[in-house]
Amino acid sequence: MKKWFASLFLVVAAHAIAAPSCTEFTPNAQWPSLINQKMAPKTRLLCYSDFAVLHSGITHGPLWSAEHLTRDHIEAAADMVRTNKFFEDARLPEGEGATLADYKRSGYDRGHMSPAGNRWNQQAMAQSFSLANVVPQNRENNQRLWARIETSVRRIATRYDDTYVVTGPMFSGQQLQTIGPTHVFVPTQLFKVVYVPSKQMAFAIVVDNVSTNRYDIKTVHELETISGIRFPGIPENLKDQRPGGLKGV
Repeated sequence: MKKWFASLFLVVAAHAIAAPSCTEFTPNAQWPSLINQKMAPKTRLLCYSDFAVLHSGITHGPLWSAEHLTRDHIEAAADMVRTNKFFEDARLPEGEGATLADYKRSGYDRGHMSPAGNRWNQQAMAQSFSLANVVPQNRENNQRLWARIETSVRRIATRYDDTYVVTGPMFSGQQLQTIGPTHVFVPTQLFKVVYVPSKQMAFAIVVDNVSTNRYDIKTVHELETISGIRFPGIPENLKDQRPGGLKGV
């Protein structure tokens, strides 16, 4: 267990980072932005071939992972074979990223934020197993409910073609669990933000990081408040939508 601030995501501050050129993964080329100044140090934007990650040297994992899904990509992804070869991203300074040893005998899955099941070529599939793209996730959560949520989001992308998704962890409470010698933070919740420009639809999904069959649908504004992350690429007039649920979950 590791003590941390109860107000982890409550301090208002601008988040700035020198962004590499991979803005195609976020709507209107606007990255999600951190509200909490305490989380801004040691953040690094990592570009991969078909997704991008904001990595934290404090939590030793991603704060969010962004992807742009199309119908063609999802159809191509259906034919891909998982590599299952997790690796430590060499672009991170020593001590900032999680290690393979951190997860060994931890009892937690290495839970993808941008899923392997969305990757549509061999390079992207291999890159999705970067430890910078995963968090310690409850095993049953990862393999059951979360897997069904990922499948439902793929159905949305297949139906509407042009879909932006941001996935990440949330940390709440005065004491947070960590794993391994690096002390990788274990999220208390996980979220997905789904934005479909052609449908003028945007909403968020929140799941506790425990064995559960329950998920909550939130508005984007609600998620911004509880996560401490803003999503400026989504139009403000869409941020109060709350659809009934995810078909098939």
